[in-house]
Amino acid sequence: MTSTLPMSPTLKAALMADAVVSGAVAVQQLSFTAPLAELTGLPAALLSGTGLFMVGYTALLLALWRAPRVLPWLIKFIVAGNIGWALACLALLAAQVVPFNAWGEALLLVQAAGVLVLAGWEALGLRRCGEARPGLRAAAA
Repeated sequence: MTSTLPMSPTLKAALMADAVVSGAVAVQQLSFTAPLAELTGLPAALLSGTGLFMVGYTALLLALWRAPRVLPWLIKFIVAGNIGWALACLALLAAQVVPFNAWGEALLLVQAAGVLVLAGWEALGLRRCGEARPGLRAAAA
């Protein structure tokens, strides 16, 4: 049986912030794909594909936000995914495998920085879940 931890206020806030930001970016990228592609030089397929992904991701975050308890492995997976997203943004910048201009570079840098902040906040929130009930901290590790 997989153990769960009580949701900490810190994790709850971090999940909602991630959901709000991800949802807003998804709406932006799906509603304004062509103008955003023209502005940034990033491929429209990349923008719409990641926008679609973020719709599902936002739904997951909102479901977790509503839950009174969390699965530590799932939060760790979300943290790892945010770190992976940041690394993917930086890899696109370094490899220059897709065309982009200064606005595209700025968008990728802002996304990388933003998801790293969210990953840190969510990791802190998970640690605080274990602090809510002594003895459960070891179960979160």
